[in-house]
Amino acid sequence: MTRWLRSTWVRAAITLGILAYLLRQVDGGAALRAMLRTDPRALVLVGVLVLLDRAVMIWRWILLLRSSGTAIATGTAARIFLVSSFVGSFLPAGVGGDAARAYALGQRTAQRGAAVASVAVDRILGVVAIALMGAIGVSAYARHHLDPQVQVVAVGSLVAVLAASGLAVWADRWARWFPAAWHEAPPLRPLLRVADSVAVYRDQPRTLAAVFGLSVLVQLLRILQAYGLGLGLGLTVPFSYYLVFMPIGLLMLLLPISISGFGLPQGVMVWLLRPLGVPDELSLALSTLIVLSGLFGNLPGALLYLRQRPH
Repeated sequence: MTRWLRSTWVRAAITLGILAYLLRQVDGGAALRAMLRTDPRALVLVGVLVLLDRAVMIWRWILLLRSSGTAIATGTAARIFLVSSFVGSFLPAGVGGDAARAYALGQRTAQRGAAVASVAVDRILGVVAIALMGAIGVSAYARHHLDPQVQVVAVGSLVAVLAASGLAVWADRWARWFPAAWHEAPPLRPLLRVADSVAVYRDQPRTLAAVFGLSVLVQLLRILQAYGLGLGLGLTVPFSYYLVFMPIGLLMLLLPISISGFGLPQGVMVWLLRPLGVPDELSLALSTLIVLSGLFGNLPGALLYLRQRPH
């Protein structure tokens, strides 16, 4: 299954299949025209917010690296983060950039377990922050009679995220429930090594609290980006509903079954905006702009990649 998901051809087929289905249901030309009519002021504001959220993401990862004693300069860590984010655009959505970042850091520091752990903890806290924003959104929008299907999807997603995050944080405990003879087996040995490195962070509550606070800030910035794009398109969707559908969309972006976030996240966002009477072409325009804004945030990494490539 993992090998299947790693296949570029398979992920491209899934992405193209979902996009083809969307374009059969939605007027793609109308969506494109709506995107071209987006208020330029909204695009500039969103661009600033995207660069700001990248800076916060780098800051929180550096906090984790410093707390683990990883010897690496701030500039080097920022460069690794930005370049790996760009490279991740061509890898499985969500996890591709994380894998590239962990690999690059492991090559630089020769501490592969600690490198993977720092990225894993960074991702776990980010996902929990998404769940928190979603919970706030469901609570805030309940008074507006949230569509029952959307509510089930939202609550189910949040519960699954929290359960998976808890399993990841305590993996050093439950992984050792397996027979001792298995601990040196190839599949379990690297898992235990990384799980032990992740467990070290449980003894640093202040760092975790600071990084979690920054993760919440990142997710809020992303929701504000979507809200700004919605205003630029002329949508009248209340901000409280962005707190509902954006966390679900962000979780879809993390699934490693699309390329650069196209396809599944757009389809889910179109479906989630239908209960509010948003025309599908505007929903598609908004979801596409959200994905494109993420790619815009990867441009600094692209420039750094091109500069260092000859070396």
